[in-house]
Amino acid sequence: MQTLVSSNALKLISIIINMDGVVVALSGGVDSAVVAKAALLALGDQAIAITADSPSVPRQDIEAAKKLAATIGLRHQIVLTSEFDNPDYTKNAGDRCYFCKSELYETILKKLSELNARTICSGANQDDLGDYRPGLQAAKERGIRHPLQEAGLGKKEVRELAQYWNLEVWDKPASPCLSSRIAPGVAVTTERTARIEKAEIYLKSLGLRDCRVRLHHDELVRIELLIEDIAKLADPEARKNLSDYFHALGFRFITLDMDGLRSGSLNSLVSLEVMKKYQTKS
Repeated sequence: MQTLVSSNALKLISIIINMDGVVVALSGGVDSAVVAKAALLALGDQAIAITADSPSVPRQDIEAAKKLAATIGLRHQIVLTSEFDNPDYTKNAGDRCYFCKSELYETILKKLSELNARTICSGANQDDLGDYRPGLQAAKERGIRHPLQEAGLGKKEVRELAQYWNLEVWDKPASPCLSSRIAPGVAVTTERTARIEKAEIYLKSLGLRDCRVRLHHDELVRIELLIEDIAKLADPEARKNLSDYFHALGFRFITLDMDGLRSGSLNSLVSLEVMKKYQTKS
């Protein structure tokens, strides 16, 4: 196993080492962390990480990205992005991620000469192919590189590499943006993302490490938890406290999804027309 992981590490580094100055889009998650570490090993100070800051990014993810870059030893910048100014983004028709990634990559592209870099790298991995990922279309249109995909590394291999490199995020749960919690057809607003962030912080304060608060029409929220955590909210006091807190945030209906946590569960609400437009190939 160790030999295979070290082989994957060399494969990833060998892909990046041929790039002439790299900017890694660092979210603070495990995928972009592994690309950032490989970029540093391959290019040293010719690599830099950039993290987007907007109302869709949880504050804890910004802090995690700062800490991660410092731990790796990689130069790091925070850039403000303005996707919330784009009505195509806020109307949330199912292709919101395309406009978000377009904004991020255009922001970074404008800084390349200043950073003395020529290539932007994302943390997209092999398992992202064949899934509904509008952001990959935005990346393709702008020549963004995906070193993990180029190396054929999926989520399992990426986590193994993160552990191999002693990155503390190696077992960190996925942390998609706050806007991804809002059902297609429900407008994305800064007020809604702020309430969702507060709701998830509350759940995590109860020891629920991996959770989602999904917002649907009519201020209905659907809480997704790991199956083994669902029973924790059956306690009468815990249930009442949660209900009171969520109602105080402005949610009208509070539901607990008995199917548990599923990545991308809102994709089933995206229209077939929009889905086909952005379907990626594996």
